[in-house]
Amino acid sequence: MATSSNPMAEPTVVLPAAESGLSSAKPGGWSRWLCPSLFDLLFVSLPFWFFGLADGGTGLLLFDGDTGWHIRTGDWILTHRQFVMGDIFSFTKAGQPWFAWEWLSDILFSLMHSAAGMKGILLFGILFSALFCGLIFRHMVWRGANMFIALPLALMGFGSATVHLLARPHLWTLLLVAACGWLIQADLRKPTRWIWALIPVTVVWTNLHGGWLSLIAILGLVAVGTGLEARFGGAEWSTAKRYLALAAACLASSVVNPYGWRLHAHMVEYLRADWIKNMISEFQSPTFRSENAMQFELILLASLVAAGWALRRKQFVGPLLILFWAHSSLVSARHIPIFVAVALPFLADELQRFWLTWTSGATRKSTLGILQGLASEAQPGLRRTSVWAAIPFILIALPILPLPWPTDFPGVRFPTKMVATHADLLRSSRVATEDQWADYLIYRFYPEQKVFFDGRSDFYGEALTKEYVQFMGAESNWKSVMEKYGFTVALLKVQSPLSTVLKESGAWRVVDDDGKAIVFERRGQKVVRAVGKGMENTDSGANENP
Repeated sequence: MATSSNPMAEPTVVLPAAESGLSSAKPGGWSRWLCPSLFDLLFVSLPFWFFGLADGGTGLLLFDGDTGWHIRTGDWILTHRQFVMGDIFSFTKAGQPWFAWEWLSDILFSLMHSAAGMKGILLFGILFSALFCGLIFRHMVWRGANMFIALPLALMGFGSATVHLLARPHLWTLLLVAACGWLIQADLRKPTRWIWALIPVTVVWTNLHGGWLSLIAILGLVAVGTGLEARFGGAEWSTAKRYLALAAACLASSVVNPYGWRLHAHMVEYLRADWIKNMISEFQSPTFRSENAMQFELILLASLVAAGWALRRKQFVGPLLILFWAHSSLVSARHIPIFVAVALPFLADELQRFWLTWTSGATRKSTLGILQGLASEAQPGLRRTSVWAAIPFILIALPILPLPWPTDFPGVRFPTKMVATHADLLRSSRVATEDQWADYLIYRFYPEQKVFFDGRSDFYGEALTKEYVQFMGAESNWKSVMEKYGFTVALLKVQSPLSTVLKESGAWRVVDDDGKAIVFERRGQKVVRAVGKGMENTDSGANENP
């Protein structure tokens, strides 16, 4: 068993090369990079299998319309050569202060979209999904997990994470959590100066996605965990102090952003708001009714048992991380991928301990002995990679393969055909529509189109969000909201409550209905046309909105 400079650091179970007899099977020199490995197979096949065969295909990465306004925010920043400080997308809060805290991701999205269209965005999503899974897998193998442990856990982990694998800036957080978690565990085993690289990483991370707070939480938990281990005589107090200082330094470095400390105040207010958890689906608890939810449930239960085993050995870092992120993932489904990235390496440790106990007395010709031999033979191929891991991604990125890349958001999720058919009407009107479809209208028609309410819930606040939810639910105030904001067109789902009441209202006529989306136009009302940054009114009938 490998030793650590920190006696209470999370243990790593490693088979000695002499025992496994695999030193001769590991290619050296240039052949190391030219000979494909088992890890390459996993790294390439898993995302291509999922996004190629799953219902929805690569379009699953575009199931959230927020990607649209991220692209257009990046366009605006590159065009104006300045940070966004006020709203540019709505007519309800036009020009009011807005924290575009993911501005760096937005620029990258804009550049990818300009270079390759939706193909560029999808390549980003596929590559980062593969890297996320690959890092977790390699971390487990680095800690000593064999093929029969690391592979099933990686598959279940990827399946669990698909609940929130979308082509959005949060993919940066998933990747960085997996990478930083590995770096922290390597530092606990053998401290190096590389751990301080997390400070500049935090600076970049803060401007990519708001998930940088997860790093602060992880560092704080590691400091507490090593402190508890020091209390029981298994670690040094200096380790706890080191991580506490690192957490403070990373938090201080996060002030390096266009909004300074005001961003932190805004995020604290946003994350503490109960109304967000009640109204925004991704902030709500998961429902255990799908295949990926059941995979998450298995990992959750197994990780809690593993945490108990570790606590019996007076190890606290792993259990604290598992318990904290297990709680977070049960409160909000968006934290499930982070929980997977944090928990799986510790779970793999405990399962490897059980494996070694289970197979310790097995003979070579027994079933257990054969399985142990297979695991030992496969281990070197799991610990290395080659150029073959990158070649498939390069091939699909180059315009040499006639692959049917989507050129728009998925039609099963968004009213793409209806918007294309009635583009002139929609872009020149104040449109009542749901937030996800408003995101799509921003993508299609900005800057001509301004919207009522889109996916930026932190910007619109509690009052307007409640008004939006009640309006879309066709509650008693829907007519007053129609008058208040001067809607002249409605783009709705056919079965939506608001669609039902508009069909019964003599003030609205159906322009088109394709069975999925329906377009209404207000009879004899003023059409509000978007012109530049303002709005221009033109009559379409005798009566006018107040």
